[in-house]
Amino acid sequence: DTMLNQKGKDVICIYVAIGQKASTVSRLVHTLEKHGAMEYSIVLAATASDPASLQYIAPYAGTALAEYFMHQGKDVLIVYDDLSKHAVAYRALSLLMERSPGREAYPGDVFYLHSRLLERSARLSDELGGGSITALPIVETQAGDVSAYIPTNVISITDGQIFLESSLFFEGMRPAVNVGLSVSRVGGAAQTKAMKKAAGSVRIDLAQYREMEVFTQFSSDLDPATKAQLTYGSGLMELLKQPLEHPLSMEEQVVILYAATSHLLVDIPKEKLKTFQGGLYEYMRSSYPQVGDALRTTKTLSEDIQREIAKAVGEYKAKFLKAQGNAPEAATADAKLDKQ
Repeated sequence: DTMLNQKGKDVICIYVAIGQKASTVSRLVHTLEKHGAMEYSIVLAATASDPASLQYIAPYAGTALAEYFMHQGKDVLIVYDDLSKHAVAYRALSLLMERSPGREAYPGDVFYLHSRLLERSARLSDELGGGSITALPIVETQAGDVSAYIPTNVISITDGQIFLESSLFFEGMRPAVNVGLSVSRVGGAAQTKAMKKAAGSVRIDLAQYREMEVFTQFSSDLDPATKAQLTYGSGLMELLKQPLEHPLSMEEQVVILYAATSHLLVDIPKEKLKTFQGGLYEYMRSSYPQVGDALRTTKTLSEDIQREIAKAVGEYKAKFLKAQGNAPEAATADAKLDKQ
């Protein structure tokens, strides 16, 4: 999805497949071709059937390609999938060369293996052309253990991590991001001002929702404020679900996050939120194209844009609830909110 989202943004994408099945790589290439992403993408593969030496060299070959474009002043995204298989290939080579095994039988320089690779991803100064490489390393965890050897090594090198959990995946939360263990070490510095403003309270809101969710298991009698918090939190979780191969633009994300964090969507039934979200994007594109244009060019969420979003959401919500036959309930929900 990250690669599909770079369409028309003048970014070259390089996908390095290390030790994967050839069928998996073929499926990925097919997906990229289907969405027209192969025009700006390179796939470099050392599959599971290739020798360990080729799997070991694959990410370095990918980075050399990325550096070629970076020195031409281009922006490059490189995905390493995945570095745990890379470390296993390096361990096999090291043991064959009779190097002393260390923790988990990996050689002592396994940290250096990944640090020298990832530290080649950089942003060049304007005098050198201003090109850049952004690395997205993927690491597999065994039984969800984020404190294992290779995951902790890579985490300590990177600017943060997104931790995906299988239990969340099976609960239907996809992408299955564990909000507690996922961390950014650059924070708002990597976000546009608009995104920073729109998503500012999401993390705290989700943490509060999770905390309250635990308490509700023991108590059935809840006060209205707690009920409102739970309705808001479950709606937020629903909005964060995203189907495969449907990347959202920055302006679409800002619109929906602003609408959600401003409590404009609390009276939409949870099961209809995704339908509402898709319809809202269409409505914004047709009736309020200036909002998307302003967010794209200024990258800030000014008060005028906020008012326009609130107005558009209000208009579309009235239409949506009327079509669903929920207009009376919506009115009573608004009245309850006013009282609170």
